[in-house]
Amino acid sequence: AGKSTLIKVLGGIYHPDQGQIIIDGKEVKINSVPDAYAAGVSIIHPEIMTVPYMTIGENIFLGKEPRTKLGTVDHQRMIRESQVLIDSFHMNMKANRKVIALSIAQQQMVEIAKAIAIDAKIVVMDEPTSSLTDKEVERLFEIIEQLKSQGIGIIYISHKLEELFRICDRVTVMRDGQYVA
Repeated sequence: AGKSTLIKVLGGIYHPDQGQIIIDGKEVKINSVPDAYAAGVSIIHPEIMTVPYMTIGENIFLGKEPRTKLGTVDHQRMIRESQVLIDSFHMNMKANRKVIALSIAQQQMVEIAKAIAIDAKIVVMDEPTSSLTDKEVERLFEIIEQLKSQGIGIIYISHKLEELFRICDRVTVMRDGQYVA
């Protein structure tokens, strides 16, 4: 359908052949993952991308760790800021807990927290419910509604039409890389 290519273009992995990316009414050039972050775009892939032997806080800030005045990683600040983020979504987890001890659904929630930690304006969720139970899907939908109420745009990719009708404001159908409806 072209969804993987679209995600990779928005995430800075692929470069577009044509067209424009417009965010907040301005054209942006996304040529790398840091460009995507700078533009406020964060991608949540269907496969869990956490590091199991690191803490939740370390995973949330991976690659963008806060630093002390001496240039070392500020672990206390990282855990503190991660906990504030986790608590804001009522995730009921401790930021200093190792990711390996989490369920798949909890790891998915860590992925969402990572996406929000970069001050994302747009969060792309690719098949986010593929490994979740019905109860966990309900929790994800609550978080999506919370993000939407904060003005964060969600691009939600799914083949499950009942999910789309439940949480989406607009739907785009693609086939063979083309806009269909």
